[in-house]
Amino acid sequence: MKTEFILLRHGETEWNTLGRLQGHRDSALSAKGLRQADALAVRLASVPFQALYCSDLGRARETARRIAAHTGHPVLEDGRLRERGLGILEGLTRDEAGQRHPEVFAEYAAGGPDFIIPGGESASQRLRHAVECLEELGARHVGARVVVVTHGGVLSSLFRRCLGIPPGVPRAFSVLNASWSQFDYHQGAFRLVTWGDVNHLRDDSRDDT
Repeated sequence: MKTEFILLRHGETEWNTLGRLQGHRDSALSAKGLRQADALAVRLASVPFQALYCSDLGRARETARRIAAHTGHPVLEDGRLRERGLGILEGLTRDEAGQRHPEVFAEYAAGGPDFIIPGGESASQRLRHAVECLEELGARHVGARVVVVTHGGVLSSLFRRCLGIPPGVPRAFSVLNASWSQFDYHQGAFRLVTWGDVNHLRDDSRDDT
């Protein structure tokens, strides 16, 4: 029997709008991000699922909290679902990061999976934590549907893993805020079913995704 995961990216944050690298630092959901979280909540209110998990970072917690207000599920936090720690680059725009830490930012931008940002971590370290968590949840909720609110970096890495896209290959796909993706977990492996669905956002004329 499989476990069905609905993996959600958190709603847009103030730092998303400014193009700032967040990592483990946090920024409040923007007005648009709050609407996005509420749209996810409305959609999920009609979808039966067994449990609601989220990253322990504020932007994911707030998205999950707004979902829980509609569905009645307790919000279960797990730090392994966090975004990649970006260390000395956190809080900077890409231009600022390139100016202040040119060598570090160049390595980060190159996308090497094992490059550890000073004060942060590598993409492979973060993926390992996230996969460990999801595998545990898959074993815990066999035959059920589970909702997980996480981050763009985690989703991107899992997408590459499922499709065999090398980490260093430039990203040719979007990971939109409040997007809805489905992965099935069966016999120790993840299978991509749906990627980046944002149909729940279309009713908001103020949303431009």
